[in-house]
Amino acid sequence: MEKIINRLRSSDAQFSQQLERLVSSRAPGSDAGVTDVVNQIIDAIRKEGDAALVRYTNRLDDRTVLKPQELKVEFKGLDESISEELWDALAISAKRIRAFHERQKDGSWEFTDDSGIVLGQKITALDSVGIYVPGGTASYPSSVLMTAIPAKVAGVKEIIMVVPATKGVLSKSVLVAAAISGVTQVFSVGGAQAIASLAFGTETIPRVDKIVGPGNLFVAEAKKKLFGTVGVDMIAGPSEILIICDGKANPEWVAMDLLAQAEHDENAQAILIATESYFLEEVEKNLLRFVKTLPRSDIILSSLKSHGALIKVKNLEEAIDIANLVAPEHLELSVENPRNYLSKIRHAGAIFLGGHTPESFGDYCAGPNHVLPTSGNARFSSALGVADFQKRTSIIECQAKNASKMGFVAAEVAKAEGLTAHARSALMRIDTK
Repeated sequence: MEKIINRLRSSDAQFSQQLERLVSSRAPGSDAGVTDVVNQIIDAIRKEGDAALVRYTNRLDDRTVLKPQELKVEFKGLDESISEELWDALAISAKRIRAFHERQKDGSWEFTDDSGIVLGQKITALDSVGIYVPGGTASYPSSVLMTAIPAKVAGVKEIIMVVPATKGVLSKSVLVAAAISGVTQVFSVGGAQAIASLAFGTETIPRVDKIVGPGNLFVAEAKKKLFGTVGVDMIAGPSEILIICDGKANPEWVAMDLLAQAEHDENAQAILIATESYFLEEVEKNLLRFVKTLPRSDIILSSLKSHGALIKVKNLEEAIDIANLVAPEHLELSVENPRNYLSKIRHAGAIFLGGHTPESFGDYCAGPNHVLPTSGNARFSSALGVADFQKRTSIIECQAKNASKMGFVAAEVAKAEGLTAHARSALMRIDTK
């Protein structure tokens, strides 16, 4: 049988090293060439504004834009631009995504502690955000829904969308998704020049407080460089899935779930961990059978050969240990009674329980966000959500009586740190009457 995916066994002496090489092969790193280009673009946008934006857009997206105003996209003629079925699907997805994120909203609160001091937290939405929607090899209306809707739910007033339009072609489904989600303005620009424009503002593109959304190496590098000038959500790497099976799942379903992940791009990663050798063999046969029928088969094959794996383990406990080590973006528990294992999963961006819950549901319409930590970042990071579009401001209020008590405490700590003015400031609040 032709080999299109790596085969590993947890019992092999070199398994740990093999797994490390497989996972780390996609870890985002610094590319000197990418860094140099991004630095040039950022510097040009900061100094020249619209002039540099038009120049780089024409050069990198094969455009013939004459004036920066041409980059602004209007919501016109959308009613008949896509099929009724797609419009309905986007509307249903948006409704579910909005309902899920509504449950994430936190309110402001205050309480009075035992000392009589009022403490609290004030929740304030960001004034403006920029959402980056990838273009190029595919269009992603789902990325619009997943980034714009939680921002809207959080209370953000100004949502600026940027999306590359190679040769001036812009996906109508992306525009429909923007209209459904409540996007304020759309500009047909992409790459590092779009990120820099949102960070600094130009004569045409407004400056925003935070930028969210996935992109290519140049987008990721620009977000990394500009963090601090502007807020960013995360530096996302290529997409990934890890599936755990006990041998009782449908091998055709599992094979297609792996292929679905691999079709994202050549650096995507699809890993299956199973307790039964025969099941791995069945899945591999179906991979070979199905991949020939898929339009993006070249991308899929490159992804599977370079980064994919079928891993044989002794038992499900060992499979879960490996999953926690990898900390995948997407984790499918395609086993009997998956909830029995849910509490043992410590690191995953999103968990899909049971064979009837494919990762593709999460990508589009289940409701939770599909902007997730990659490259093991699920160890310390979370899915994009409403909180990413809000600020938390602390509230403290003392009266004369409790200020005296706090004054002594604060002064002692300040003196220990050698900050005399801090100590005196605190002591001045002590009531000596």
